[in-house]
Amino acid sequence: MVSSEGASSSPPVKQYGVRKPISTAGPTEADIQRTRDLEKFLGDAGLYESKDEALKREEVLGRIGQIVKDWVRQLTRLRGYTDQMVEDANAVIFTFGSYRLGVHGPGADIDTLCVGPSYVNREEDFFFLLHNILAEMEEVTELQPVPDAHVPVMRFKFDGISIDLLYASISLLVVPDDLDISNVSVLYDVDEPTARSLNGCRVADQILKLVPNVENFCTTLRCLKFWAKRRGVYSNVTGFLGGVNWALLVARVCQLYPNAIPSMLVSRFFRVYTQWRWPNPVMLCPIEEDEVGLSVWDPRKNPRDRTHHMPIITPAYPCMNSSYNVSTSTLRVMMEQFQYGNKTCEEIELNKIQWSTLFEPYMFFESYKNYLQVDIIAADIDDLRSWKGWVESRLRQLTLMIERDTYGKLQCHPYPHEYVDTSKPSAHCAFFMGLQRKQGEMVQEGQQFDIRGTVDEFRNSINMYMFWKPGMEIYVSHVRRKQLPSYVFPNGYKRLRHPRVTMQQQIGKSCTPESGSCDRSHKRKKDSDEVDLKNGTPEKRHFDGSDRDSATPENITNKFGDASPECLVLAEGNGISLLDRKPFCPSDIDGTSTSNSSAVTSISSEDVGNESAAGSSEGNNGCIDGSVEGSNNLLSSQSYIGDADSETTLKIADGGGVLQEQFERVASVGMALNTVEALQKPVTRHVL
Repeated sequence: MVSSEGASSSPPVKQYGVRKPISTAGPTEADIQRTRDLEKFLGDAGLYESKDEALKREEVLGRIGQIVKDWVRQLTRLRGYTDQMVEDANAVIFTFGSYRLGVHGPGADIDTLCVGPSYVNREEDFFFLLHNILAEMEEVTELQPVPDAHVPVMRFKFDGISIDLLYASISLLVVPDDLDISNVSVLYDVDEPTARSLNGCRVADQILKLVPNVENFCTTLRCLKFWAKRRGVYSNVTGFLGGVNWALLVARVCQLYPNAIPSMLVSRFFRVYTQWRWPNPVMLCPIEEDEVGLSVWDPRKNPRDRTHHMPIITPAYPCMNSSYNVSTSTLRVMMEQFQYGNKTCEEIELNKIQWSTLFEPYMFFESYKNYLQVDIIAADIDDLRSWKGWVESRLRQLTLMIERDTYGKLQCHPYPHEYVDTSKPSAHCAFFMGLQRKQGEMVQEGQQFDIRGTVDEFRNSINMYMFWKPGMEIYVSHVRRKQLPSYVFPNGYKRLRHPRVTMQQQIGKSCTPESGSCDRSHKRKKDSDEVDLKNGTPEKRHFDGSDRDSATPENITNKFGDASPECLVLAEGNGISLLDRKPFCPSDIDGTSTSNSSAVTSISSEDVGNESAAGSSEGNNGCIDGSVEGSNNLLSSQSYIGDADSETTLKIADGGGVLQEQFERVASVGMALNTVEALQKPVTRHVL
């Protein structure tokens, strides 16, 4: 009997992609039924928009199209062109992303591109004049220009529909309504931001041309995007994959299995990418040679391209790596998730489980013993929107810095979801990163990961925000699993502690009594809990506003001081020089801070291990280094935790115990105080 993956009686099909398909087999009756079940699940999950919403989107796009035409005509008249030129003046709106591919869901934004003539520029005409036109319209809300982005964009809501609007000025005096944006001629005499802006539409068009069956592609992509969001690996800005990346990966699988239907394609997706040998690139077509002088992805010529971990190449000229944000840590997380998906799909094909199992949310806050918490605070919602966007765009750099400074031995898992504590009056949100030691690394006695300098460097880069305003603050803290705030859990309460289920266990590698790992896990948890009872938690001082006048940079510096050189201790662990800077920890500290602060110090390599024990110490608040340029950082008492297995003294320092006071102070002091100068960070802020 010939299997469905073997020889097929199907007639020869057109070859898609850079190599022959893996299989041309069509679906069986079981595959057809599984596809029906999958489509029903996607529908029940609310992934399809209603007809009314679809019509509203079309109306909004029509309105925006008319607005940009009127805008170009107005500029043409102001520039002194003839009446005929004013009459012919035109701008065209194109869509790309999920809307263009037909996989958008309810409430999704619409990625749009405005193509205008050569005499209408981006800097003044688009981001100033058109911005002012939109700002005066009642239908437009949450208008946010981002001119310094890698792809300059203007974000806003038009009649409740989220719009991301890009602009491209091409080398034509008159833009025809039937402009073929796929033609390479649109790239003549344009700058790189314009080429990147045009690339989104050109890539979307090419994808739809290069897949064997558009309908099967769309259903599969809709499914995989939903899966990626549920499993926490959907975010280009954080270092995972965004919409275009997932579209390219799915399109390649469609090429490899041209006659497969969605249920088969989902299963083959995980089968292919669990075995993919990165950094071999994923390509839908051969890379086009240089035509108009734009740089294309070529690791033979470009040294930087050789550093990419997960190359996913766009099919339109100039071919680029769309996933250059991926790091070693985020690639590791995605490969683990691919393995989970592959294992689950195998069981679905054996009729052991249903499709709903594949889309179970990833238990991020039960998967690590240590986390970094990044709190972002602003004076109001509008400031928070821009401030959060800037910080979020830099979080990937924090992951890269930690990988760099620990030589890849401390792995980060940034979680691409923001959390809000509704009990806090200030405008704020928080992001989290899981921390663990690299699997398979030998742990030396006394080895520690000191990332205080790394976090200081990250904060300094954040402080370079050009549009910084008083009240914009960022706090980075190390928190144990037991110290996680309750608002990160469903319905605002903290889960009851369950034995941790590791990713290895999820993909079928559970601990065994023979290995002894389970016993060691419980032993470590017991010992850690005993430490909690001994150390306790420092009592928080109530802030009543009586010391507001003392919250100045000068007083803070005098009170906290700088760490002296005598506090620097060099520790050798596993062949790596790790700097353990012993911070100044006064006994009576009120936690006042008016500068961007870090609450991270040395993290032991053993304590950030990946064992299945809970192993967290709930009441251990650690020291914070206060030595960087006289900055005042969050301070608390230092804890030393004995490891249950190796008698190694492990130092963990965190700022969870005092971060609450920072929220209270921001809320209490706010912008109403006359000490706003103190909030402008004259000590630690670096101005470009």
